[in-house]
Amino acid sequence: MKFVDEVRIHVKAGDGGNGCVSFRRERFIPKGGPNGGDGGKGGDVIFEANAQLSTLLDLSYPQQFRAPKGSHGKGKDQTGRNGEDLVISVPTGTLVRDGETGDVLQDLVMEGQRYMASQGGRGGRGNARFATSTQRAPRIAEKGEEGQDRWLRLELKLLADVGLIGYPNVGKSTLLSKISSAKPKIASYPFTTLSPNLGVVARADHEPFVVADIPGLIEGASKGLGLGLRFLRHIERTHLLVHLLDITEGRPQDPLEDFRTLKSELEAYQPDLSHKQQIVAVNKIDVPGVRAKASHFIEPFRKLGYRLYLISANTGEGLDELVKAISETLKSNPSARGGRQAS
Repeated sequence: MKFVDEVRIHVKAGDGGNGCVSFRRERFIPKGGPNGGDGGKGGDVIFEANAQLSTLLDLSYPQQFRAPKGSHGKGKDQTGRNGEDLVISVPTGTLVRDGETGDVLQDLVMEGQRYMASQGGRGGRGNARFATSTQRAPRIAEKGEEGQDRWLRLELKLLADVGLIGYPNVGKSTLLSKISSAKPKIASYPFTTLSPNLGVVARADHEPFVVADIPGLIEGASKGLGLGLRFLRHIERTHLLVHLLDITEGRPQDPLEDFRTLKSELEAYQPDLSHKQQIVAVNKIDVPGVRAKASHFIEPFRKLGYRLYLISANTGEGLDELVKAISETLKSNPSARGGRQAS
């Protein structure tokens, strides 16, 4: 399925039905009086968060969504039928913005949460409503109100507890595939991952948590270079970032510099991101010489306040210890987990 995380759509609520002008006409009742019914209310356009969805693809075409109109009133005091509400399912984590101003209207972060984006028009009153002691045969009725219509912009920000970040081809997708049941595309060329992947890590010794594999970031990502600007929003809700480093031959040999560069990119995009809890790991220690190189950086990272984990996503070495550290960090502050709060 194609991953779409931003769409612009037009929504139009249903118009209200018109009121009816009618008079009671029965045998032996020459002056039965007005009996025109009211028009029905137009349907609302409602967004509903659905945790089973992971993309806004279904809303990318068509871009016009209309709720049904209310029926017109009828004689014999019959009120028109209300138009049915149009309920549009969106993934949890969808941000609803005004299409013109960009203002945030609603953040749908909980399963089943609803937001009425466009209100249906009120039905017009029939002439029976206008009868008074002095005006017993009114020949007036109201037209139904028009339903609200507006342009909206929907943005999806994934709800995940943990975000895997790092340069392209450091092994994020491989790591996700080894610690969860996710099956992301894995290849040896840069930018293999073109959209975020989610995986649930479920083991007997800890509560399940959701991990997001964010497409590779590079220096300048906060300014639109690479894929970073498009996908940085998906780590805004995470509580914990796992920073994956690669010092194999042909890669930059200073993981500290990599770490500082990407941390500064996070801060440039949104200052709060650089203050999130982070775990740092050097991947691919199964490659000859990497383990020895990585051991030289354990103390420098410790001085920065980070324990450096040495892992191999390929062979599985060190993954149990890394998963345990992630679980314990999340457990230490469960109220702040990414899937439980708005951003």
